Amino acid sequence: MADERAPARSAEAAGPAGESAARPEAELGLRERKKRQTRRRISDIATGLFLTSGFDNVTIADVARAADVSVNTVFNYFRTKEDLFFDRQGDHIEQIARDLRDRLPGEGVVALFRRRFLDGLDSRSYRTAFHEGSDIWTRTVRASPALMARQREIVQEAQDHVAALLAEETGADPDDITPATAAAMLFAAQSALIEQIAARKSAGETLEEMRADVYAAAARVFDLLEHGLGDYAAAPTGPPPDAPPAPAEDGLRPGPAAGK
Repeated sequence: MADERAPARSAEAAGPAGESAARPEAELGLRERKKRQTRRRISDIATGLFLTSGFDNVTIADVARAADVSVNTVFNYFRTKEDLFFDRQGDHIEQIARDLRDRLPGEGVVALFRRRFLDGLDSRSYRTAFHEGSDIWTRTVRASPALMARQREIVQEAQDHVAALLAEETGADPDDITPATAAAMLFAAQSALIEQIAARKSAGETLEEMRADVYAAAARVFDLLEHGLGDYAAAPTGPPPDAPPAPAEDGLRPGPAAGK
């Protein structure tokens, strides 16, 4: 099998080696560079097998045979089979941490996540699912309960890490729920956008056909985060004719009239 990366990465949890790396290879020693190259080669070959044959239909032995290494070598680099598929999650979390530390002067966390997402759309990044091949990735993940479960775990790990960073940066008390709430809102917004893009791509739309809608949706979602949900989906003013009686001023519903 050719040693190529299959053209499909779309989740927050994984991506091509060229997009995200914990440290530039030029900064590493020869031994570490060779280890990283071996790891990447095994991962690339495994990804091709998973996307071609289905994750659940490929064994670690199949990957080892295709990569011309032993099964033990595969496990030396990857703790689980799922980690072979989601092989860049550590790099991704480190990149989020760097972006938080290095954000622009006065830039809030919502503005940062907006900028990161729009930059991802501009560059057709795996992080947004807005790239060619994301339909193959989506189909492979959704066909495997194990991958679906691991993807949820990875997103939660990234969310928890961001919450911890926000708590540290803001000096929040250990029992302050604000950092965890902010992180949950940011990741929920991002996930909603990614899911919509992936669904439309899987339904056969081209990137150009959905491009304007995708950018507009991103603007709406991050505007909601920035300005709040206070007035969103507010009920019409004035009760309808058959509305139940309003609660009493003390917050309790009025009881039956005396004598009834």
